[in-house]
Amino acid sequence: MLAKLSSRPAFRRCAFTGVLTLALLGAGLPALATADDRPQADLSRFYRQKVKWAACKTPDAPKDLQCGTVTVPLDYAKPGGGTLDLALARYRATGKSRGSVLLNFGGPGGAGVSELASDGKEFMDLTNGYDVVTFDPRGVGQSSPVSCGEGSDQGSAAIDEDTTESSDPKVVLRQLRKAAATCAKYSGPVLPHIGTVNASRDLDVMRQALGDKKLNYLGFSYGTRLGAVYAAQFPKKVGRLVLDGVDTLTEPLSEQGIAGAEGQQTALEDFLNWCVQDIACPFGTDARSAPDRAVHLVRSLDQDPVQTDFGDAFSGQDLVGAISQALYSKQMWPTLERAIASLVEDGDTRAIMAFSSGGTGLPHLGGGGGVVDAQDVPLDNLPAALMAVNCADDPDRPTAEQITKNLDGLRARYEEASPVFGRYRLTEVLMCYGRPRGTDYIRDDVKNVGSPKMLLVGTRGDPATPYRWTVETAQRLGSSAVVLDNKGEGHTGYASSKCVHTKVDDFLLYGSLPASGSSCQPDSTVVP
Repeated sequence: MLAKLSSRPAFRRCAFTGVLTLALLGAGLPALATADDRPQADLSRFYRQKVKWAACKTPDAPKDLQCGTVTVPLDYAKPGGGTLDLALARYRATGKSRGSVLLNFGGPGGAGVSELASDGKEFMDLTNGYDVVTFDPRGVGQSSPVSCGEGSDQGSAAIDEDTTESSDPKVVLRQLRKAAATCAKYSGPVLPHIGTVNASRDLDVMRQALGDKKLNYLGFSYGTRLGAVYAAQFPKKVGRLVLDGVDTLTEPLSEQGIAGAEGQQTALEDFLNWCVQDIACPFGTDARSAPDRAVHLVRSLDQDPVQTDFGDAFSGQDLVGAISQALYSKQMWPTLERAIASLVEDGDTRAIMAFSSGGTGLPHLGGGGGVVDAQDVPLDNLPAALMAVNCADDPDRPTAEQITKNLDGLRARYEEASPVFGRYRLTEVLMCYGRPRGTDYIRDDVKNVGSPKMLLVGTRGDPATPYRWTVETAQRLGSSAVVLDNKGEGHTGYASSKCVHTKVDDFLLYGSLPASGSSCQPDSTVVP
């Protein structure tokens, strides 16, 4: 489950079902909630609140976009303790509203407020019946954002072949521990309480604060994991729920990483085959040599990074992260080509960094629990939150002995899956080392949910969430799951397929659910 970005629509920038993960060393696990009898007595003050909407403070926010907050417990096991404010945004219904539909754009680590502000027009049809609402989950965007400072770079360095000599395997483990400590330093008290189990409980508080008896929800990529967990925790509160680009609920991070590396390598090769038809392609005009040129560019930047306008080093792994974001939609190919050309020809990182920047601010020491200003969101919030959530959601923790014993074999498997994305994905998998064991709840208990019918959209050519995950997740969720087979390409179907868009809107607006197993044929589009 991985990183990818596409600028049209912007929500694809966040639809990673990522594998990067970090949680605070020694932190406790999130408390699980399986009951469907909210509000509980000790949570009543959170369930009594109502969202107060006002004009968004961000200067470039659309005038008709409203912003608000909702307060949730920092620790659901101790709701009388600290609290967090979560940032929300909405477009009001244009006609008579039947309530709200909540959107999650993916990640984990995708900030909903900024995405809705930049690409809300993709969802304007839904305002025919709903207030269209999104949010920044805990630890994400303006909602107590986590940060790792230089932690991600330290983790990447840990598996570099030059620093993982078999004679001194302790180097790997020392670097991973150092990366975790840096994340703990910058992220603050929210880090031990991050993860999908708690985010789902937050979602139910939001539902009540919005005045909705049932949750109507549209989730993309990682957002499908969040939606599935909600259906398991609160089956009686499920309204019309759509999962697009369906995440796995069972595969360990190591296998997710292999699947993601393979999918992204295929997407890269498709891009290169298109690129070489243009004389301005930075990888040349020979399809046979273009993949090797891509590998060479990544490795040369790892050996000799270029400086950014912020004074930081931009490495080959930074480039891989940016490319992985851009490959999830063919609409982004021309922009990606120009961005890489600027990097190669002029050493200009601005265009390529636009794909991967998750924020605009600098790393800061976390605290408070209040909503932060948009300009203060750390630059690395997206990958830092992605790491934290995925580790909190995954119960597997390889030991030091297992890592040192299997590192060479893992590196070979990932390199075989993708010579470009392999190291990046392996770093993501290893970053959970030394962190608290994640929850068993998702893998063991999110099944046979007993909720009303929900729509699952799987895309055959999805490079991040393989179609088989849609089928497997539908089987786990049980008879409530209805599958729509999108036979197109790209990550998720709502923005790329008119057929999918229509069927999703018909279900959310009118309750018209397609027959399970029905399909959408690819749109006949040409890349500009």
